[in-house]
Amino acid sequence: MEKVIEVKNLTKKYKDLMAIDNLSFDVKEGEILGLLGPNGSGKSTTINCILSLLNYMSGSIKIFGKDMKPDSYDIKSKIGVIFQDVAVFDELTVYENIDYFCGLYIKDKKTRKKYIEDAIELVGIGEFTKFRPKQLSGGLLRRLNIACGIAHKPKLIFLDEPTVAVDPQSRNNILDGIKKLRDLGATIVYTTHYMEEVELLCDRIIILDKGKILAEGTSDTLKGLAKVEEKVTVEVNNLDEKYINEIKNLSVVDNIKYDSNILTIYYKEGKNNLVELMEILKKNNVKYNKIYSERPTLNDVFLELTGKELRD
Repeated sequence: MEKVIEVKNLTKKYKDLMAIDNLSFDVKEGEILGLLGPNGSGKSTTINCILSLLNYMSGSIKIFGKDMKPDSYDIKSKIGVIFQDVAVFDELTVYENIDYFCGLYIKDKKTRKKYIEDAIELVGIGEFTKFRPKQLSGGLLRRLNIACGIAHKPKLIFLDEPTVAVDPQSRNNILDGIKKLRDLGATIVYTTHYMEEVELLCDRIIILDKGKILAEGTSDTLKGLAKVEEKVTVEVNNLDEKYINEIKNLSVVDNIKYDSNILTIYYKEGKNNLVELMEILKKNNVKYNKIYSERPTLNDVFLELTGKELRD
């Protein structure tokens, strides 16, 4: 696949703060790239540099094989950007808003009308075209915001937290729309704090922190980086300390906790841990109520790599 975005040795500094530190990555044609990171990790700065909205100290950025510069209007006309903050005109209707933003790129009225209708259908707001933004729910407003950003049929789309503070139905609609955009040939850079969305949508993921890439790959590849391979949880009353120690001493056990009648065992490796545990409990006549196993999630890996401390 061709490279739609090529970022090489990108560096950006704010006084004494290194926001982007010699960053390099590519985005390939037709893929959805998830760009993840805690607050202050450099995601927004990276995107703004790619869009040539910020100056940077060193490095290079190419989009569609061409150097990206502030006056690269031929490139910018092929890009759609949907920021987290909704940016529409309150005095215009839904249709008029989409028409305005589409009209910035598509001058032919007949073509523009078709593009607007396609965008309205894609995000599912056909019943609300005569409404004004203040009359819309949060989910509908988000969908309008997306329609305004993609109505001109861009080949490259940046989506920044498009499902923040929306209900599950609107979220499903938005995620389905993003998949359709990819199926129609768009390349997408997607940022979010919802890990389940990343697993559902993204072909490849980059975890960024302090302006550097901590990990890169598919969801399954990143899960393989987790220190813990399996977590088993058992609901068991008054478990004797000697049985806890017996389990703890197993070579494959990384850590074990017992609190409020809940036994949690973290395994660093192994394929039949649940079976072995059940055999130990049975051998010692330990009665339990519930027992279940979980594999590492993308969220687990994210927290392992970026830390659990709060960010501003």
